[in-house]
Amino acid sequence: MEKYTYSAKDTSGKNVTGTMEAESEAGVIKNLRAKGLTVLNVSTTAAKSGRRSRRRKVKLEDVVVFSRQLSTMVDAGLPILQGLEIMQEQIENPAFRDVITDIKQQVEGGKSLSEAMSKHMKIFGTLYVNMVKAGEASGMLDEILDRVSSYLEKMNVLKRKVKSAMVYPISVTCIAIVITTGLIIKVIPTFRDIFDSFDAELPAITLFLLALSDFLNAYLLWVILGLIIFSFLFVRYKKTEAGALYLDGLALKLPIFGVILRKVAVSKFTRTLSTLTKSGVNILEALEITAHTSGNKLVEKVVLDTRTSIKEGESIAVPLARGGVFPPMVIRMISVGEQTGALEEMLGKISDFYDDEVDAAVTALTSLIEPLLISFLGIVIGGIVIAMFLPIFQLSTIV
Repeated sequence: MEKYTYSAKDTSGKNVTGTMEAESEAGVIKNLRAKGLTVLNVSTTAAKSGRRSRRRKVKLEDVVVFSRQLSTMVDAGLPILQGLEIMQEQIENPAFRDVITDIKQQVEGGKSLSEAMSKHMKIFGTLYVNMVKAGEASGMLDEILDRVSSYLEKMNVLKRKVKSAMVYPISVTCIAIVITTGLIIKVIPTFRDIFDSFDAELPAITLFLLALSDFLNAYLLWVILGLIIFSFLFVRYKKTEAGALYLDGLALKLPIFGVILRKVAVSKFTRTLSTLTKSGVNILEALEITAHTSGNKLVEKVVLDTRTSIKEGESIAVPLARGGVFPPMVIRMISVGEQTGALEEMLGKISDFYDDEVDAAVTALTSLIEPLLISFLGIVIGGIVIAMFLPIFQLSTIV
């Protein structure tokens, strides 16, 4: 008997976590489903090497290269155990080498590759493990490994595109806030004595900045404390089911960034579902995995609602349309794919199209954001300079 930790959801959508002793991961999943729970993740706490590896970083690129090379070896006729032994010798990342060593030992002990990988869910993920399981069942493990590595590569490229679009404006904005705050707190007070000697009425913008400077100098610690408390409460709220659903839905409605996030969500949904169904995973299980790997709670809810509707006899397109997340073009193409029996190919075409859309949107945003940020910084810094020197200019005019 091994000890497993699990995370699941009850019928009300509430997260449930705990530990359970069982003969295998399948036993844990069976017991949890018997209790009416939807299983999200199951992992063992017994494997020492697994615990050690989780403390260190395994990059997605490591997993992609491993999948590609293992796929080539399996396709060439090498047994899985021999392929794992070769991979164990040539992997440079010590953390990932520990993981492969543990997987090899479990396969030697009689477990399947998917069972061994399921002990390292934080590295491989539910989607990867289920695809390997489907590949083992269908005898197409080499093709499945190649397919999952292609999927991971494309998802990694998509992730980098979004990250590059978000990081630059956020970092520049934060730097601008710090510089502006420093000017207001340290520089503006030096002008006060000069203005007091004028004995004249100051412009409204100058009075506003002086008042803001007085406020920040008097209550800066309270402002920082307030921001820390707000951040803490915000994070706590986002971890709740209702909070995550509201904030993720709000993110999709943001100007500019919301458009990119929505396109990313469509691309990720269609590519994940296409990859899973092509690999032989049944549609209900594929939709559940796709929902939990979507990265957006609103998309997750829409996909899980779609799964429930399919169980009741509906098609995929109708409940997806009710969710209001996916564009009409996507719904129509999915509907056509269902009717013609070419759903997998249609989903692949949609994901390719939206990958190009995300690329174009990120390129356009990158070219637009730099002049906008420079203009923003110029207005803020220039506004402060004008507000401070305007009274001096007015005084020289009077004289």
